[in-house]
Amino acid sequence: MSYHDSVLLKESVDALDIKPNGVYVDVTFGGGGHSREILSRLGEGGKLFAFDQDPDAHENTIDDKRFVLIGENFRYITRFLRFYGVKKVDGVLADLGVSSHQFDAAERGFSTRFDADLDMRMDQKSKLSAKRIINKYEEKELVDVLFLYGELRNARALAKTIVESRAEGEIKTSFQLKEVLKRFLPKAKEHKILAQIFQAIRIEVNQELEVLKEFLSQIPDLLNEEGRLSVISYHSLEDRLVKRFIRTGLFSGEPEKDMFGNTDEPLKKIGKLIVPTKEEIKENNRARSAKLRIATLK
Repeated sequence: MSYHDSVLLKESVDALDIKPNGVYVDVTFGGGGHSREILSRLGEGGKLFAFDQDPDAHENTIDDKRFVLIGENFRYITRFLRFYGVKKVDGVLADLGVSSHQFDAAERGFSTRFDADLDMRMDQKSKLSAKRIINKYEEKELVDVLFLYGELRNARALAKTIVESRAEGEIKTSFQLKEVLKRFLPKAKEHKILAQIFQAIRIEVNQELEVLKEFLSQIPDLLNEEGRLSVISYHSLEDRLVKRFIRTGLFSGEPEKDMFGNTDEPLKKIGKLIVPTKEEIKENNRARSAKLRIATLK
């Protein structure tokens, strides 16, 4: 399978501070770039588990006795590691969002560039597709999806237009959806607005923010002492959740203080936010919005 270069490859794997005989997890295997880099730093006694629910990614599996690829969503990280007898790990790496391969596979419906069925499912077994959301969600549900996940201020008008259009016939493809919404797509901003609309639908289809919350919540109990978490995010919704959880151990509100005014956050950040160099962005456009955050147990 053709996959693009891994983003922030060296930086995100450096962040794990790999022990040769440690146990590590790459929860977003994709093309296997990060996994191969981790394996190159592991000794014979090391172990790497990887997760990817997309069957396409399994074409890239690595023939190495230290490697196990699990075909499940990483929201189930603890459950499936325990299946392999693993209760604690030395590091977890997550490269969030959609892989370049998924964007480039026209038939998957992730990209605004191709006319394809409104699908956007990372897990092909899932019953919830983009087509179902566009054609079956109530108008208010559509407003919520577009506003919360696409950060679109005109979410009400967009949702109303979709509902009115689908009353005349099902909206089946990405280009049909673009045509329905064309009056909201001025030439100068067409790509940006479409990207926000597609992002919103994709996040809802794959429950990406809920998955991220479930995953992060398991990390404090999963990491060994001095274990590391290395997370690359690509949009503000993901990054805010990661940043807040590392800072407070919560996704909303502030941590409670004890009688002495102390709080009990499970993680602490390591270093500052890392972003790609100009050279990496020039070579790999996907890297332009990437943000890497690193944490360890407090």
